[in-house]
Amino acid sequence: MVTEKMTKTTEKFSNRYGFIVRPEANKFQIKKEIEGLYNVTVVDVNTMRYAGKRSSRYTRAGLIRGQKNAFKKAIVTLKDGEMIDFYSNI
Repeated sequence: MVTEKMTKTTEKFSNRYGFIVRPEANKFQIKKEIEGLYNVTVVDVNTMRYAGKRSSRYTRAGLIRGQKNAFKKAIVTLKDGEMIDFYSNI
């Protein structure tokens, strides 16, 4: 997850990274998957669930209503000295 807020967190704590994960995934599954994908040691996993928010807007055709998707975010703390380079594959 590369957003302005997550970039500030990564700059402040160089071993923390944010990921959007499946809503039904638990902390143990997230830890196992991150360690397998990036070959790092995960120390801690914090998760947050975000509810889908309703939105509406007025257009020429009338009122359009919808809903944004619900998602789950995981903040992963790695062992000191380890890091993930997201931009190496680009």
